[in-house]
Amino acid sequence: MCVISLAFGLTIFSASVNEAGAQTTKTKTTTSRKGKYALVGAGAGAATGAVVSKKKGKGALIGGAAGAGAGYLLGRHKDKNHPQTKVVSKTKD
Repeated sequence: MCVISLAFGLTIFSASVNEAGAQTTKTKTTTSRKGKYALVGAGAGAATGAVVSKKKGKGALIGGAAGAGAGYLLGRHKDKNHPQTKVVSKTKD
């Protein structure tokens, strides 16, 4: 039991020494919602167009295009009003 606690203690100590020697840099990146919303809108529009239209293929194409456009515009609007930024930490040894 003593050997296990000694090994655990050395592991924790070496991790803290390695972390103290590493340099960290933080960068901010922005994530966009335009692509995600366009993809979801295209899927929803295609499904709705296929269900509503008498010609299933043509309805799915038109609905998918309209849904993708609407999703893109919604994502762009949300990006402008509420930008998402996340901080990415990079360590250099």
